[in-house]
Amino acid sequence: MFHILHSCDQRKGAIATVEFEGEPYGAGISFFQGNAPPGKGPGLHKHPYAETCIVLSGQAAMVVDGKEVVAGAGDIVIIGPSTPHRFTAIGDEWLAMVCIHASDRFIIERLSDGMMTKP
Repeated sequence: MFHILHSCDQRKGAIATVEFEGEPYGAGISFFQGNAPPGKGPGLHKHPYAETCIVLSGQAAMVVDGKEVVAGAGDIVIIGPSTPHRFTAIGDEWLAMVCIHASDRFIIERLSDGMMTKP
């Protein structure tokens, strides 16, 4: 079995150019492929599964489990299950990033940290 999702059939989000949930396709994973302008990104949240983020271009100021880090093009950030995290695009260029969720559907618990950025 296989599936091809053409770009016109892919779900889009506020800062995600693609929001893919694998459950209907038996994929076992879900992912966001996003482009965020400087100053934008999701607020503090967590998932009951691991998330792996691959920075394609730009930079992300991230807070992961209370630690501040900056990830740039080529970096891979692995976030463990139930770990609070957020990121914001920084610098002069847009942030292009793929965030792979180790789940066939998104489970996102939004948290309050007073630093929410608008999508």
